[in-house]
Amino acid sequence: MSKASRISISGDKLCVPDHVVIPFIEGDGIGSDITKAMKLVVNAAVSKIGKQIEWLEILAGEKAFNQTGAWMPEETLERIKEYSVAIKGPLTTPVGTGIRSLNVMIRQVLDLYACVRPVRYFKGVESPLKRPELLDVVIFRENTEDVYSGIEWEANSAEATKMREILAKEFGVILGEETGIGIKPISKKASYRLMRMAIKYAIDNNRKVITIVHKGNIMKFTEGAFMKWCYACAKEEFSDFVVFESDLNGSLPEGKIVINDRIADSMFQQALLRPDEYEVIVTTNLNGDYLSDACAAEVGGLGLAPGGNIGDNIAVFEATHGTAPKYANQNKINPSSLILSAVMMLDYLGWQKAATLIIDAIEKTILSKEVTYDLARQMPDAKEVSTSDFAKAIIKNMK
Repeated sequence: MSKASRISISGDKLCVPDHVVIPFIEGDGIGSDITKAMKLVVNAAVSKIGKQIEWLEILAGEKAFNQTGAWMPEETLERIKEYSVAIKGPLTTPVGTGIRSLNVMIRQVLDLYACVRPVRYFKGVESPLKRPELLDVVIFRENTEDVYSGIEWEANSAEATKMREILAKEFGVILGEETGIGIKPISKKASYRLMRMAIKYAIDNNRKVITIVHKGNIMKFTEGAFMKWCYACAKEEFSDFVVFESDLNGSLPEGKIVINDRIADSMFQQALLRPDEYEVIVTTNLNGDYLSDACAAEVGGLGLAPGGNIGDNIAVFEATHGTAPKYANQNKINPSSLILSAVMMLDYLGWQKAATLIIDAIEKTILSKEVTYDLARQMPDAKEVSTSDFAKAIIKNMK
């Protein structure tokens, strides 16, 4: 193998060397265990297709704070920019106080505007649905706006008081004194570029339905505007590829993608009752947060849910669950979320054969009932194995 080198960019395409450097953030809590397992599995898969990854550790979270005094060192963000693609374990985020979410910071500082969450079923996993195999959806969740933009002020703060005064004086909106205030921005630019990415994905992956999920019946000028701008993007930029559900008269024309929309609360019912009618979902940040976790629950839980934060020629893939500190360093937790996020990363790099090797091996391993405790307790006659042994079993099943 040649010496490892960085990904380069040509126009809007990645140029990935056969021996590539990929930065990784180990993560807090269980991060150490699942990251080791992920690297074992990925190294085995890429070697089978004649590729190699040189892993470059970068710091964030508790490990960064202990070593540098900063939760998110500037060098970490610079390294991600420099190398274009990275993968990370879960990072600690205090609830209601303390440091800002490091996950949100990475997305916003690097303008990783699309949170992409594929949700599919693996045979053998226990599910609350009667037919979980009908759910196979990719959720595109806007990453930089909505309530996650972090524009809010604590009740009784000087900022909240000033905002209450402005709202009362300028707009006649009266809020009580004990009121926290947040702002929910939704822009045309962010809506267009998210929809653009989702449509390109659907075209490249032969997906036939894109559903815009929103709460525009209530929040007409934010959620409703998001819906309108998504439709406008499809009409203006992809008219040769799409048709709108409202214009359909009978069957879907050959080679076209149907664009429709659903109210958010209705979509939760649809995902349960008619999951096979949905393939790609495009939605705002908070809706996407709820919906991606709910869909993951339908197929067995967040332990099998991957995620990627993707911008223009830069991406960070991540486990979608938390740090589970009570299980830290116990070699116990299911590493599948991070491994499947690495599968997304391999697809993004253009190494689909390695990605397929891992997917097929995970299915075989689950069907053999050689699984970590979270799956074993739901599967009759399963053999409970450690995090590292589960990774070894996946490698053994790689053909």
